[in-house]
Amino acid sequence: MKLSELSPAEGSRKKRKRVGRGVASGSGKTAGRGSKGHKARSGGGVRPGFEGGQMPIHRRLPKRGFTNIFKKEFAVVNISDLSRFESGETVDEAALVRAGLVKGRRDGVKLLGNGDVQVPLNVRVSCASQNAKDKITAAGGRFEVESS
Repeated sequence: MKLSELSPAEGSRKKRKRVGRGVASGSGKTAGRGSKGHKARSGGGVRPGFEGGQMPIHRRLPKRGFTNIFKKEFAVVNISDLSRFESGETVDEAALVRAGLVKGRRDGVKLLGNGDVQVPLNVRVSCASQNAKDKITAAGGRFEVESS
């Protein structure tokens, strides 16, 4: 098969409907918009959520809760992900970004104790679970809290 022999699948390419091109076309004159009214006009149509004057559902339903603007969002890394680092290496946020374990801007990195670590590592992250701290020290490594 050559590049020149390629063609689209049968029925996958369809010409768009050109409205307002004369009465004989089947959708001429009013171009499928009906006669007069708000929706027949240029720029006509109601805004999203408009229910014809009835009280909209987003105003009928009660509002609850709030959003905490001081909430901190941590990137989560498990102990099992640290197996890619060499023995005695310092593991901090920059090292985790280079390794592809942390993506995007967050308020810090939290280390969780899922999995095992065999090599001693120097870990410097924002926070960690007690289980993760225990596993790092048991493997002969050190854990310290990184101040942000």
